[in-house]
Amino acid sequence: MKSSEIREKFLSYFERNGHVRVRSSSLVPANDPSLFFTNAGMVQFKEVFLGNETKGYTRATSSQKCMRVSGKHNDLENVGYTPRHHTFFEMLGNFSFGDYFKREAIDYAWDFLTKEMGLPIEKLWITIYKDDEEAEKLWLSHVTKERIIRRGEKDNFWAMGDTGPCGPCSEIAWDFGNGSFKEEDLDTDRFMEIWNLVFMQFNRDENGSMLPLAKPCIDTGMGLERLATVVQGKKSNWETDLFEPIIAKIESVTKRVRGVSHEDDVAMRVIADHIRGTCFLIADGVIPSNEGRGYVLRRIIRRAIRCGKKLGQDKPFFSKIAHVVVDEMGAAYPELVRHQRFIERVISSEEERFYQTLDNGLEILRSKFFELKNKDEKVLPGDVVFKLYDTYGFPKDLTEIISKEEGLTIDSEGFDRLMNEQREKARASWRGTGEEKVADIYKSLLKEGIKTEFLGYAEESAEGKVLAMLKEGKRIKTANKGERVEIIADRTPFYGESGGQVGDIGMAVAAGIEVEIEDAKRPLAEIIVHHGIIKEGTLCEGQTLTFAIDSERRQDVKCNHTATHLLHKSLRAVLGEHVKQSGSLVEPTRFRFDFSHFEAMKDNELREVEELVNEAIRKNMPVAVHEISYDEAISRGALAFFGEKYTDKVRMVEIGDFSKELCGGTHVSATGEIGIMKIISESSTAAGIRRIEAVTGAGAQRYIEDLECDRKRMAEILKTQPSELISKVKHLIEQIAKLEKELRKSKKRIVSEIDLMNEVVKIDGINVLAALVDVPDQKIMGELAEQYRDKIGSGVVILGALIKDKIAITGVITKDLIRDRNLNIGAVVKTISEEFGGRGGGRSDFAQGGGSDVSRVNEFVSIALVKIEEALRQ
Repeated sequence: MKSSEIREKFLSYFERNGHVRVRSSSLVPANDPSLFFTNAGMVQFKEVFLGNETKGYTRATSSQKCMRVSGKHNDLENVGYTPRHHTFFEMLGNFSFGDYFKREAIDYAWDFLTKEMGLPIEKLWITIYKDDEEAEKLWLSHVTKERIIRRGEKDNFWAMGDTGPCGPCSEIAWDFGNGSFKEEDLDTDRFMEIWNLVFMQFNRDENGSMLPLAKPCIDTGMGLERLATVVQGKKSNWETDLFEPIIAKIESVTKRVRGVSHEDDVAMRVIADHIRGTCFLIADGVIPSNEGRGYVLRRIIRRAIRCGKKLGQDKPFFSKIAHVVVDEMGAAYPELVRHQRFIERVISSEEERFYQTLDNGLEILRSKFFELKNKDEKVLPGDVVFKLYDTYGFPKDLTEIISKEEGLTIDSEGFDRLMNEQREKARASWRGTGEEKVADIYKSLLKEGIKTEFLGYAEESAEGKVLAMLKEGKRIKTANKGERVEIIADRTPFYGESGGQVGDIGMAVAAGIEVEIEDAKRPLAEIIVHHGIIKEGTLCEGQTLTFAIDSERRQDVKCNHTATHLLHKSLRAVLGEHVKQSGSLVEPTRFRFDFSHFEAMKDNELREVEELVNEAIRKNMPVAVHEISYDEAISRGALAFFGEKYTDKVRMVEIGDFSKELCGGTHVSATGEIGIMKIISESSTAAGIRRIEAVTGAGAQRYIEDLECDRKRMAEILKTQPSELISKVKHLIEQIAKLEKELRKSKKRIVSEIDLMNEVVKIDGINVLAALVDVPDQKIMGELAEQYRDKIGSGVVILGALIKDKIAITGVITKDLIRDRNLNIGAVVKTISEEFGGRGGGRSDFAQGGGSDVSRVNEFVSIALVKIEEALRQ
């Protein structure tokens, strides 16, 4: 039975038993910053289990894509070495939200495994929590008592965290062996946990006390990879049809064959695992970077490339395997098919980036290894590890692996300290991605049934009853003049900030009461919060207000938001289908649009995109909104955005025959309302992500007026006409270039008159020139150093100079000394620079550095000669 059949058999079985089939959620959890990735089937139902959210059903089943890179069974370093460690996997699950409990969960599991799948009873063993008498009694209707094993809290008790829902669990394990065994054998490869049934029946408070839940729930999880191993009669997950086609492709690409070398087999498994995780992460909008989830993706891609090098791959190969994942899993996960070209482009771009830096980084490592071994030291310093990470893109664990091969360890603490310092300096801003933690106060309001009906798609003013007020995060009943409060009403026309669109501003009034609304937020899908200040009167909970938005501001926002849709479509038309929105900010005065692309846009591309958008505006195409199911919207060609959490019912915004997107924002009724769009900048925000900033309507008019004023002012300064600005500037640039060329010639002439041959000395039989020179800049000093290197034939040249109140240092060396004496001029310049309170380094044959301690400048020559002598004697 194929894995695809197993997956479908599982979902169909639970559908027949009253469960709603729910599609897998994104690997990027929505509204849960506590999780890096979705790591279990229950994650998308977490708020339901906590009682903060309700669904239109009480039973669900899903095949959830999951990602784990740490923990008991998913340490990254174990992938490939064991039969069942993976980063990416699929978790089959069935869930009950206060509906059925232990009896049904156990009956369903046993019935599915033994009857639907036909697994032999004698191979199945049951573990339960040591104190769970009820579970044992229920299992005894299926198996004999000796097949039930009681285990402690570590193995058979589940908790969502230190507090909250928790309960015992029961695991079903498969026995690959025969005969008797001891309990500790359950943790060996003889046994494999297939299915974990979690009985959520308690709520643990801050004191550790566990009280029974009013509505106990069921959360189960079964790894598809493990079930496929059992059903297909294999000993290892790698042998199943989930991995077989991928490994076969790896064999084809690398020309290596399984079973010949254990090291090759491990490398192939790592690549096979990592290409699955890579494809799914990119399909869910994660892009390789040096932060957060992007860093994890970069790590697994580069770890796979490292394994490829062990298989003899010295050119990009990883992207060639991606299509196999899409071919095999695209039917179950259509996002892979939709984003295939994008996935392959991202992988290819990351491969090229890594191969470019790999050799440079390895050269630094080889040099450092040589230096450490000469000093009989065994630890690679943390600053070196960080430099490799920060400058050359080497993940810490990759440096650790390479160091281990050389018999060295790394200074992890030093690296982590520098990493934390960098994070503090550059904390990434992330808008509209589900990263912000929702305050508990809003969740508690929702539990009380407090919800807001949004009327703003059709209305700009409406009456609403004040259901709750907050001040400084606490519930209040009344608010007086001058107080800043948060107001939640049952109805409002105010758009709460979400999806990149800013919240509305305006007023809320009643007899004797006036509230200025300065912002509107949407912390939860069902609640809109008005942030305001009481201008007149006293406001009490329960009062009715008339809420009115700033209509002119809203119109500007609508123009900008609809323009983002036109821009998205135009970018895809000009640059390719790989372009996907990765973030946006829609304000009244401007908008920014982040999208996936791998190089800076050319001027002609920007002009073409802008022309397409403005052409769509001039056509005055109608903008229609359809409330339809998610699946129907996708089937009709609507674009869904990375990282967004969509409900079963969605809003599809359709602009003529030009664009279809899923969007909850506000829009104009026809494109002509936008007037005009002008792109004001295009830049990079991260590897593979570009950003366009633009203006429309009144904002575009102001932008054009400002440009015209600047043009006139520039013409006045340059004493010419605006129409002649370009020729005037071109003429000035030519003049400046001519003068700079003459100045450089003059500098070189002065330098050429410097005679340093009398400064050459012999150290250990080698020509050494160390001198303090008078030169205008370090570039000329470098040319002078290379000139004397060629003159002395074989030897070392170290020059120093006072430039801009600092001492600059340049060192060069002839190739024969690198080969015969293993001399590295970069290391020498570094040690000399440190003597002057600075830093230095470079290649083994050319290096530069310097320092700010000019008080010792007269000692430069003697210091340089000592350091060269030390290096020659190592």
